[in-house]
Amino acid sequence: MTDTPTPQPVPAAGPAAAQPAAPPQPVQATIEDFGKLALRIGVITKAEDHPKADRLLVLTVDIGEASPRQVVAGIKGSYQPADLVGKHVVVVANLKPAMLRGIESQGMVLAASSEASMVLLAPERTIRPGSIVK
Repeated sequence: MTDTPTPQPVPAAGPAAAQPAAPPQPVQATIEDFGKLALRIGVITKAEDHPKADRLLVLTVDIGEASPRQVVAGIKGSYQPADLVGKHVVVVANLKPAMLRGIESQGMVLAASSEASMVLLAPERTIRPGSIVK
């Protein structure tokens, strides 16, 4: 009698096997943490390709201030610059300015993303630039 190895089961292929692992849960924020963010409605008045980056666009956004903000956004794979002009978006207005590939970004536009696409967050109806998001 010889010892033969017992065959091991092969994992099943199909939808259950293709499910990605659940993302880790983020640290819970308090209402005070949320209150630190200045979320404002903005209207994109100009959009162009970033000269030094393949996935970035440089946006000019009116958030109801004396002059518009320049915001660099990693949305080029999902949006063409010409399609963004006039679009209402949600902007984090109190982020510390950051240099992104040599261009200063004075805020952040909010977007939702999945593996396949990215979608800018926008109010369902038109509202004045600078309106507070609560």
